[in-house]
Amino acid sequence: MDKFYNETYLKLETAIQELEIETDCSIKRIEAVIELIIQSLADLKEFVLKHDFKNMEEEIHFFKCQKPVIVSKLIYYNSIYKIETKRPYGNKRTKKYFTKELKKLKRFFENNLDFYKYYRSNNSFVDEKFFVRGKHDIRLWLDTFYFEADHRFSTSHDYKVAKIIANDLIQVYLEDRLNNINQKKSSDVSLNWTASKTALIELIYGLYSQGVFSNGHADIKVIAKTFEGTFNIDLGDFYHTFLELKSRKINKTKFLDSVRDTLIRKMDEQDER
Repeated sequence: MDKFYNETYLKLETAIQELEIETDCSIKRIEAVIELIIQSLADLKEFVLKHDFKNMEEEIHFFKCQKPVIVSKLIYYNSIYKIETKRPYGNKRTKKYFTKELKKLKRFFENNLDFYKYYRSNNSFVDEKFFVRGKHDIRLWLDTFYFEADHRFSTSHDYKVAKIIANDLIQVYLEDRLNNINQKKSSDVSLNWTASKTALIELIYGLYSQGVFSNGHADIKVIAKTFEGTFNIDLGDFYHTFLELKSRKINKTKFLDSVRDTLIRKMDEQDER
C-alpha cells in the first residue's frame, strides 16, 4: 500500500507544481488541480477495493495519515475556489469577507475541540474506532457526512482529519491575503469619492458609453465594482440611479456638463496668465 500511495502522491504533487508554473489564471489553475486530486483519489480507492490492507495497523495508517493528506488538498483548493469566485470588490469589503471566512474556521475548531486535542496530541487509543472501516461510534464526534460516504473507502474520522489539515492551509491563505490588503492600505494613498454617488454613477455610465474600458467590452457591473473598490464607496443599486438620470427632464448630464465647464474655465484661466 505504501508504495502505491507514495507513487500516487508524488505524481499528484508534480502535476500540481507544473500547473502552478504553466497556468496564469488562478481560477483555471484551481479547477485543473481539483480534477487532478479527484483522479488521484479515484486511483487510490480502486487500489484499496482491489487489494485491501494487510492488517488493521496498515488500515489505520492509511485512513489517519495518508488518505487525509490528499483529501485535505481537495478541501483546500475547493474552498479557495469558492472564496475567490465569491470575493467582493473593494479592499474594505474584501477584508470583511476574509475575516468572516476566518471565523468559520474558528467555529469548526471550537465545535471539534475534543477531536483536535486527540489528533494534535498524536493519541491512538481510539484509532480502531476512528480509522477502521465499519467501526464508527455515533457518540464520538461523528459528522453527518460519514453517513453519506462510501464506507468501503471511508472511516468515521478520516475526513475530519483532512478538514483539520485543510483548515490550517486555508487559515494561512486568508491571513496572507488580509496582510496584503493591510500592507497595500498602509503604502498607498487612499482616494475617497467626496462628491455625490449620483455624480459618480453619471461619470461611470459616461465612460461606459464611450467604450473606454477593454475596447468597449467591459461589463457595467465590473466597471461599477472597480470604481467602488478604488474610491471606497458603495454605489448601491446604480442601475436604478441611472434610470433616474434618464428620467430627468432638464440637463440629464448635469455632473458631466459641470466637469466640462470647469475644465474649460481652468484652461482659459491658465491661458490668461
